[in-house]
Amino acid sequence: MQALFAAFGLNGSLILAQAVNFGVVLIALTYFLYKPITKVLEARQQKVAKGIEDANLAAEKLATADGIASEKLTVAETEAEGIVVSARETASAEKARIIKEAEARAVLVASDADARAKEATAKMQRESEKDIARIAILAAEKILRQA
Repeated sequence: MQALFAAFGLNGSLILAQAVNFGVVLIALTYFLYKPITKVLEARQQKVAKGIEDANLAAEKLATADGIASEKLTVAETEAEGIVVSARETASAEKARIIKEAEARAVLVASDADARAKEATAKMQRESEKDIARIAILAAEKILRQA
């Protein structure tokens, strides 16, 4: 085997020394470089995974919050519609009451005006009768004085 190594120009002790040096360098690189890099990569991978998980949770919470908000909005719209309908009904009832009240006052004012007109007519008729009676007395006195 020695002849074979010599034919190719290989030195067995040099190969053994290089194998030991390669092993030492491999162990040193593994210990000082590979393990710290893998730890950093694992930590980074965990952070990314946690970030994705947090983003998914946030998306779920957002969807839930949107659902709750839309439900509350629907309830609020329904309540608002009820309030508007109630207000319209109240306004209609108040309008009807005010119209009835106004009509009643109009009837009272009309009847009061009619009564005053009748009273004024009666008063004017009495005054006219007094004036006619006085004129008739004056005419009769004038006729009696002439006769």
